[in-house]
Amino acid sequence: MTRPRFHLAFPVRDLAEARAFYGELLGCPEGRSSPDWIDFDFHGHQIVAHLAPDEVGHRQTSAVDGEQVPVRHFGVILTLEAWQALADRLEAAGTQFIIPPQVRFKGLPGEQATLFFLDPSGNALEFKAFADDAMVFAK
Repeated sequence: MTRPRFHLAFPVRDLAEARAFYGELLGCPEGRSSPDWIDFDFHGHQIVAHLAPDEVGHRQTSAVDGEQVPVRHFGVILTLEAWQALADRLEAAGTQFIIPPQVRFKGLPGEQATLFFLDPSGNALEFKAFADDAMVFAK
């Protein structure tokens, strides 16, 4: 049995920008689309970029392990190898990180590699990885 897939709809200011960012930079295959939205395969999950320029951008942050993390964000948990490959690809593309690639909670339950950046519409994304999958929900 496979894990359930999530569905996330989010606002973007421009569909061509979203198509280039999610499709080309992040490598998410495109699914169905219309003049107002685009489906993407986000590591096996369905995300939908909806044209809604008045709703874009992150506004609030919260302190997490000494960093100001965007409250509204989404992403996936990758393997460490896939996380490092993504971090390298983003750095090579000149991505401006909100929180650069780093290890958070070093030596503590929940230790994780993480990075945060914004899409062209200001939506915050986090990609993380755990050396030990049992740490995903560790207390």
